[in-house]
Amino acid sequence: MGIISLFLLLMALASATPKQAFFRGWLYGLGFFGVGASWVYFSIHEYGFASVPFALLLTGLFVAGLALLLSATFAYLYVKIFSQHEYYVLVSFPALWVLFEWLRSWLLTGFPWLYLGNAHIDTWLSGWAPITGVYGLSFIVAATAALMFQCLKKPFSQWRWGHYVAILLILSTWSAGLTLRSINWSHAYGEPLQVTLVQPNISQHIKWRPEQQPITLGLLESESAQHRDSDIIVWPENAIPLFAHQATNYLNRLNVLGEESHTTFISGIPYWQPKTTNNPRKLHNSVIAFGEGADSIYHKQKLVPFGEYVPLQHLLRGLIQFFDLPMSDFGPGPKNQQPLRIRKDGYSILIAPYICYEIVYPDFVRHLAKSSDLLLTISDDSWFGSSIGPHQHLEMARMRALENQRYLIRGTNTGITAIVDQSGRTLHQAEQFQQTSLTGQVRLMSGLTPYTRWGSTPTLLLCLVFLIVSCRRRKPLKLRNRL
Repeated sequence: MGIISLFLLLMALASATPKQAFFRGWLYGLGFFGVGASWVYFSIHEYGFASVPFALLLTGLFVAGLALLLSATFAYLYVKIFSQHEYYVLVSFPALWVLFEWLRSWLLTGFPWLYLGNAHIDTWLSGWAPITGVYGLSFIVAATAALMFQCLKKPFSQWRWGHYVAILLILSTWSAGLTLRSINWSHAYGEPLQVTLVQPNISQHIKWRPEQQPITLGLLESESAQHRDSDIIVWPENAIPLFAHQATNYLNRLNVLGEESHTTFISGIPYWQPKTTNNPRKLHNSVIAFGEGADSIYHKQKLVPFGEYVPLQHLLRGLIQFFDLPMSDFGPGPKNQQPLRIRKDGYSILIAPYICYEIVYPDFVRHLAKSSDLLLTISDDSWFGSSIGPHQHLEMARMRALENQRYLIRGTNTGITAIVDQSGRTLHQAEQFQQTSLTGQVRLMSGLTPYTRWGSTPTLLLCLVFLIVSCRRRKPLKLRNRL
């Protein structure tokens, strides 16, 4: 669908002036983000308690803003600068698209959602992911759409040799992806680990109520008691509804149980750091490892605006309940944190932890994956409800597993809880909105993919080179008349 979508966008921009392109690009963005990020409405209405009209208004402003900053600007620049040369469009259009996807990864804290390449986690193109990352897949998809546009806008009898060369290159790229899928950039070592992911399915409406806390803690403990034979038991994001210092007795008891059964527990937990002379008070969204062979903690670095912190909170706090959600005053954890370290059978296992939103940032994930044997992400996707959000979130997590060729375990509150192998395939998956647990085996992986080693930089630099060359060829070449 991404190829068809971009093909139609190119059709709409074919005869447009730059001003017309800006407006048409904005309309395209309204549809693109309006459908792809529709889960924002659910979060605002269901958990922000905004009325339907007001939730629609806020969602509309969010979508319109993204469309204006990204899609409209992209379309304007493409028509203004890069659309004037018949063949250079085949590289300038996808290069510009990829750079705008990258822009989305950091602009205004970042919204790395709806990348074209994510949709190809199960196609031939997936073979390129360990080499180029998701941006490389997006480039190939956009280039394919540009080629379709160039070929179909002219009758077959008017095709030139450039059309055939471009078709051959695109077909070769897709075919190469199939071959690349068989390459193992990493390899398994050690014995398989048995992991259990507990999915408590607790509503956000009651999760933080004081009377619910003992019920939640009892549920987590009883559900885990059935799986003491597992090497690792994972609880989701903020599964323990107490600050770490408030749950000391509970954690100590589980720590003893874990050592007795040779089980390591990993759980999400809020962490409160009191104010000191040299440091202000800090509240972190964290993941902690305890039990057999474990004693480490990680604080989330990539926070979700309005969900975990409120921008301009001195202006917005108190206006509506959406700006006063529970636990929406977190601060980012320090940079350059280390992986979680646990010990099993006399050797150390390094686990790269990512909390919720963090798993969707390609280069952020690969930095910690580089020094880890296994990827872990915990989340609470109940904010998305029954929308497409949890499915998109899992798809992006699978892409991170493939890019770095590491097994990934994903523990969530309401789903989608899953175990993913190093090829991005979902091995085990729990049913959504069920109180359940999921058990399976994972392998520890060693070795670095090209993407893990170098990240997105080579792909982005290549896109920049393509745009510079295209700028120098803005005017149609005289040679074209002879081809």
